[in-house]
Amino acid sequence: MKNKFLTGLATLGVAVLFLSSCEEVPQVEADAATAAVNEAKASGADTYVSESYVALSDSLKSVMAEIEAENSKFFKKFGPQKEKLVKITEQAAVVKQASETRKAEIKTQVAALAEEVKALIETGRQLAAVAPKGKEGAAAVDAIKEELTVVETTIGEASAQAEKGELMPALDKVKAAKEKATSINTELQTVIDKYKGAKK
Repeated sequence: MKNKFLTGLATLGVAVLFLSSCEEVPQVEADAATAAVNEAKASGADTYVSESYVALSDSLKSVMAEIEAENSKFFKKFGPQKEKLVKITEQAAVVKQASETRKAEIKTQVAALAEEVKALIETGRQLAAVAPKGKEGAAAVDAIKEELTVVETTIGEASAQAEKGELMPALDKVKAAKEKATSINTELQTVIDKYKGAKK
């Protein structure tokens, strides 16, 4: 009877040990972290805060690899991985917000640059109006006016892109437009100054 009792205790001990060694894969936490990282990407984090997003994505991949390795063991313990997944979920929300903030900053930057370029276009047209129009000058001034019109069209296109959420292309476009308008005005001003100097 005593032997049966001891055998029963031993069997119970093995069962308890087996149950305690077989933790389930933290699927809920893994799904939450994956969804959070995907939401961050959907917000444009991979474009607007790329370094933070890559670090976040790499962290998730690393933890998932740890879980896979742990799951192959007889004695499974996923405590550390659960904690990491919770932290990744929290960090993903931070990265998503950073992306939204950066997008708002770029949109503001595009609008500000567009206003600067509009002012440059107006200055360019004023300079074109007083630029010397000799035998070849008139044709040159007309060409410059056409270039200013192209720059103006570009600004409109950039603003439309920004409204559609195509922020990086819009930013590149307004930067290029500003550079072009500045170059035109510099060229016009140089011609005018030379003309004035020649008349003295």
